[in-house]
Amino acid sequence: MSAPAGTPAPKVRAVVGLLVAFELISGFLQGAAVPLVPDVQKWQGISTGQAQWFTTVQYLAAAISVPAFGRLGDLYGHRRMVRVALGTIAAGTLLVACAPNLGVLLLGRTLMGPLAALLPLEIGLVRDRLTVDGGRRAVGLLVGSLTLGTVLGHALVGPLLSLLGDLRATLFALAALAVACVAVSFTAVPESRTRASGRMDWSGAALLALALVVLLGTVSRGSAWGWLSAPTLGGLLLAVVLLCIWTRLQLARPHALVDVRALARPQSAPYYASGFVLGAVMLGGQSVAVSFMAASTGDEGYGFDLAAWQISLYGVAPNITAFAGSALCAALAVRIGYRRLLLLAFALLTAGYLGLIVLHGGLVPFAVANALIGFGCGLALGGLPTVIVEGSPADRTASATAVYNNLKTLGGSIGGAAFAVALGALVIGSTDTPTLAAYLTIWTCGGLVCALAVGLQLLARRPKSGLTAPGAAVPATSARSPRAPGTPR
Repeated sequence: MSAPAGTPAPKVRAVVGLLVAFELISGFLQGAAVPLVPDVQKWQGISTGQAQWFTTVQYLAAAISVPAFGRLGDLYGHRRMVRVALGTIAAGTLLVACAPNLGVLLLGRTLMGPLAALLPLEIGLVRDRLTVDGGRRAVGLLVGSLTLGTVLGHALVGPLLSLLGDLRATLFALAALAVACVAVSFTAVPESRTRASGRMDWSGAALLALALVVLLGTVSRGSAWGWLSAPTLGGLLLAVVLLCIWTRLQLARPHALVDVRALARPQSAPYYASGFVLGAVMLGGQSVAVSFMAASTGDEGYGFDLAAWQISLYGVAPNITAFAGSALCAALAVRIGYRRLLLLAFALLTAGYLGLIVLHGGLVPFAVANALIGFGCGLALGGLPTVIVEGSPADRTASATAVYNNLKTLGGSIGGAAFAVALGALVIGSTDTPTLAAYLTIWTCGGLVCALAVGLQLLARRPKSGLTAPGAAVPATSARSPRAPGTPR
């Protein structure tokens, strides 16, 4: 995250200002999708299962586009690929708003996949343009903006729909935000100066895309097909085989899509693994607490029998604390370092899940435990990309962040599938209503994997002599000093 020698480093506000706006809109568009699913189902006259593809296909497209856009950004410029991503997203939102049938609707949602690629590209840009300290603060602002945008999208799309009185008008309003971002991206966003050597590994990208589509598609349909059915087991086996072939090819290629060896380094592997854990508990467990709060002690024997508006009120608390955690991440890391910050983050997550297990009988303690989980997620969301970026070569910044994002999404998919199995297997009698034991099992598993992530932070090796440890204090002047050829940033 350094400027060329002799050049004053740009201010964080000048580089990040518009990128923060892009992340707010990105979060808003992503957060608005889930509440609109029931209305989309009525609009298109489709089944509940078909309506679920409204969100699922965008996740699948994200898994494909994130590594490809990340590598292309490292090769040809992060600002350039931000503009391409925004243009693709805008086209997708317009297609969704105009969709005459389910096929066109899903095509539009597919084009919105690069929403998840914006953050890795922006992190690559700020690393190139800012000092180490400025880059750390910028990452916190970007992650916090994405989190806040998601909260606002989830909370405000319902009132927006009620105000406009029409789903298609609401979708056009969302499309207008995306189109505005495209126009703004051609104003004051600077371009990164560092370029990676080599060329784009298109065949590697295609093989990874196929493997991820098979894996995530199988996981998303596992409950409907049956987890022990031939299609599910066959899909999972095929995905593993494809990933093994892809890994061998990446190791053999000089200009691979993903630096697999760097991914497996003792200095970086624990942080990538922690990203997978974070995705599992954060993305996979989003609906579990909502289902518990909606349950009634009179009917199920647990829960709080909350109305929809009450669930929204209590459910937004962990999102708010997650935003606070990501926003405070850089300032806290200045005092304790990123290694200790991540230890704290996953310790808070572990404590939060323990709180859910012990305090699920009272609404206020339950909400406090959820808020604690949210704060831990926010710290991890801000800290993990920073340590991964600072541990990667300067010309692989977006690619490294893209791999982290994909692992986090993969963790969310697998975590969600595992939680769905628990809720479907541990039921009351012959009904499909989960027992209290199902929720306790999920929270216990969440606490255990977060405790495992605490151990991963303790096992993470410090960089060898001469490298800057993630979170170590770096004087602002040293970040702008001339570098000898081959010296790591």
